[in-house]
Amino acid sequence: MTKHLQTLALGFAVALASTAIVATQEKDKDKPAASTPKAAPAAVTPVKVQVVIARYQAEKKISSMPYTLTMNAISPNNHANLRMGTKIPVTMLMMSNVPKEAPQGGPIQYQDVGTNIDCFTTLLDDGRFLLNITIDDSSVYPDEQAPGGAKGNPSFRSFRASNSMVLKNGETGQFTTATDKVSGEIVKVDVTLTVMK
Repeated sequence: MTKHLQTLALGFAVALASTAIVATQEKDKDKPAASTPKAAPAAVTPVKVQVVIARYQAEKKISSMPYTLTMNAISPNNHANLRMGTKIPVTMLMMSNVPKEAPQGGPIQYQDVGTNIDCFTTLLDDGRFLLNITIDDSSVYPDEQAPGGAKGNPSFRSFRASNSMVLKNGETGQFTTATDKVSGEIVKVDVTLTVMK
């Protein structure tokens, strides 16, 4: 009889344990699934970069061309490009043995002139910004500055600079300075960085 009671008690204990396990599993099913953490929104630090290309004859400023680019200082959108220009028609020289009745003037080719600016910016730990800038600027010499004084035939000048600089919010730095060999003009490029609110 005692053995029988022990067997019954053991069976009852096993049944009770099974019921508790099933009840716990049912309770876990009813719980809402733990929400997966959402990805943090990408950090955005919008900045405005102003590039000013100025030309000087000795100390006298003869032109100043400002260009503004807006971008995010944090990757992947930490770059901006600017392309601004025109095509200038250039009449090619005629061969000397062309018959007189042939139309005057040679074939026309087009020369690109204008300004191309590429800028990459990186936010540094100390609140400063690293700027990598490439500037490509071309234009037509005025007749009085044309090499050899060749009037009527366009002469083209070009300027290209690629450099890095570090600026703080609101700071202006001189990117580069160069002197034109033909005209003697001094080209100065200043860059200003502003953090946009």
